Order: sequence, then C-alpha cells, then structure tokens
Amino acid sequence: MPNLEITQGDITTFSGDAIVNAANSSLLGGGGVDGAIHKAAGRELVAECVTLGGCKTGEAKITKGYNLKAKYVIHTVGPIYSKDSAKECKSLLQSCYKKSLELAEKNNCKSVAFPLISAGVYGYPKKEALEVAVDMIQRYGKNLKVQIILFDKELCEIAQKNFKNLWK
Repeated sequence: MPNLEITQGDITTFSGDAIVNAANSSLLGGGGVDGAIHKAAGRELVAECVTLGGCKTGEAKITKGYNLKAKYVIHTVGPIYSKDSAKECKSLLQSCYKKSLELAEKNNCKSVAFPLISAGVYGYPKKEALEVAVDMIQRYGKNLKVQIILFDKELCEIAQKNFKNLWK
C-alpha cells in the first residue's frame, strides 16, 4: 500500500516532485484548481501547454512546474459527470488517476499531490470521486508518497468521516 494521506490545503504550495492538475482539454488554464495552478506556475506553463496539443478525457500529460515548488505538473482531464453515463464517467476518472501515477513513476517522481479530480465544476459526486481516488492511488501508486489535497470544506468533512485512517 502506498504512503497515502488526505489533507486540507492549497495544492499550489506542495513541495514535492509533482502536482496533478485537474485540467480542461485545452490545457491552457481555467477555473478552480486549474486556474490556481496556472497562476502560481507562471506564463511559461501556458507556453509549454500550447505545445502539447491538448489532452483527451482520461489521459494525462506532464510539464515542468516552473514557479511552483513541485518539479512537474501532471495535467489530467476528468470526465464531466452525468448520471446517464455514470459507468463511463467512473472508468474515465479511474484512468485519470492511473495515467497520472504512471507518468509520475515514468519521470522518477517519489512524491505526488492530487486534487480531487472532477468533483468541482465537473459535477462528479464528491464521496464517489474520493472513493475512486483512494482506490486507484492504493492500486497504482505503491511506490509513491501521495497526498490528496482538498480545498473545500465539504470535501474535507467527507474525507474525515469516510477515510479517518488517511486524514491528516
């Protein structure tokens, strides 16, 4: 089992090898955690992202961290949740975590911080999104020290209630 903890904080201040960005498919910045990461990393991040040609839902791409304390930013595009395609959404969300963890290991990362992918404006049910995150990190992040860094109060309450053993 990986060294996994869930905490409240600001992912842009993470000191480690990589942070994961819950990006949109353009990779050029947006709202929420995506906008915060782009703002903190600086203009060079957008310039590098332009060269990547976007990213498909469920996939991941890596860039330098620029002005962040993290060496890398792993950009992944989560699904926009729909009850009508809940099974497909879950599969795509699982892929986001798996592909991000694979990229981290491929780039010799030892520590990675994740936001909760798709649980904000993309509407994925928060508790289910957290369950997917923990499951995939425990399955595919065995060689990494991983933090899930939550920003919003409601998410923190869900994590404290449902994942007491991982809450720090």
